Amino acid sequence: MPPLWAVVTVTSLVFLRTFSITQDQALEEAWRGWKGVHAKEYLEEEEAFRRAVWEKNMQKIKIHNLEASLGKHSYQLAMNHLGDLTDEEFNQLLNGFHPDPVKRRGGNLAFFQKSASLKTPKEVDWRKKGYVTPVKNQGHCGACWAFSATGALEGLLVNKTGKLVSLSEQNLIDCSGKLGNHGCHGGYIRRAFEYVRDNGGINSEGAYPYLEKEGFSCHYNPQDRAANCTSVVAVQRGSEEDLEQAVATIGPVSVAVDAHNFPFHFYKSGVFSTIFCSDSVNHAMLAVGYGTSPEDGKQYWILKNSWSEKWGEQGYMRLVKGADNHCGVASQASYPTM
Repeated sequence: MPPLWAVVTVTSLVFLRTFSITQDQALEEAWRGWKGVHAKEYLEEEEAFRRAVWEKNMQKIKIHNLEASLGKHSYQLAMNHLGDLTDEEFNQLLNGFHPDPVKRRGGNLAFFQKSASLKTPKEVDWRKKGYVTPVKNQGHCGACWAFSATGALEGLLVNKTGKLVSLSEQNLIDCSGKLGNHGCHGGYIRRAFEYVRDNGGINSEGAYPYLEKEGFSCHYNPQDRAANCTSVVAVQRGSEEDLEQAVATIGPVSVAVDAHNFPFHFYKSGVFSTIFCSDSVNHAMLAVGYGTSPEDGKQYWILKNSWSEKWGEQGYMRLVKGADNHCGVASQASYPTM
């Protein structure tokens, strides 16, 4: 993954020249405060550009929240640690999920069998049952697919052993390339599960720590195996009913969503629903439950992200549920089993 400065394009340099002389001086203190809180440092020639991007994002956030106060939106936005990124950079650096083809040879993929008689609970939250590790931070590495996969594997491990152990995304980044994953440049959740199955295990975070970059080689140690899986199960594409049953009966389920849009990048709270979402998914998350908002009765999915606790509701999003597969949440759902 290239350093952040390398992502600045010729278009961005034009943007820099345009905005470097029109900075809002009223935001000077806020800019300095934001840099201090998030430990941001820039090369002299880059800071004016980053400041301009930050100001533009700040303005769009203010407009959205004003509209939300008038009842136009069901969620709020806020400036976060990613506020100096353009939408293009967000998608290049952070959204690294690759959808599996509809038909792919190999993988020995099973399909979730929905029960016609099962009545699912009105609310489910696997965090309360100890199935979910603390929110992680992928940094400037497009390995969301690995974080989603470890989340589902962590839930499976609790189900089988009663122990919650943080598993190694770096293990998946460094070692699953033969299955078509590309480390910080994107990958497939299901092929991460297939790697663990074929490899006979995955190491813990402690034994194989995260580097926020691709390692030079695979360092998996079978003596430090922390978890395993024997099969991969896919949920029916586009079916929120099937996904609800899977989350209710299995545990945390890996999902993918369309996260290319500005509101997603700066989501802070509320039930997320936007006209800018499609079912073309590019970012992996973990469905850890679902519920209903007491304020307005909106149903929602509880999704764990990997952009740190500084994003969203302490690292989580409530995404509208039952709205025709909003943002493609049920388009690529899967989970591992033993």
